[in-house]
Amino acid sequence: MKKNPHFGSSLEDFLAAEGLLEEATEHAIKAVIAWQLKTTMDEQHITKAALARKLHTSRSQIDRVLDPNNENVTVSTLRKVAGAIGHKLKLELVAA
Repeated sequence: MKKNPHFGSSLEDFLAAEGLLEEATEHAIKAVIAWQLKTTMDEQHITKAALARKLHTSRSQIDRVLDPNNENVTVSTLRKVAGAIGHKLKLELVAA
């Protein structure tokens, strides 16, 4: 019987070994930001249409920002949306 080389390793170790760690991390960050924005909008009873009007953009653009699978949203756009709901976007560089 072949022994599984990944047995006992963490998901992070597995993703790194497969060359997928950076991509998975980026996706997770975008998903968390989208979730935080949507949660805050829900708490403040802000609709996508109302947010789009406030930002002078389209509802489809707001849909793209809130889509955890859409990774083509700029930091500038995330900052503007966060500001429109009373939050700040915080990016942090940490030592590896």
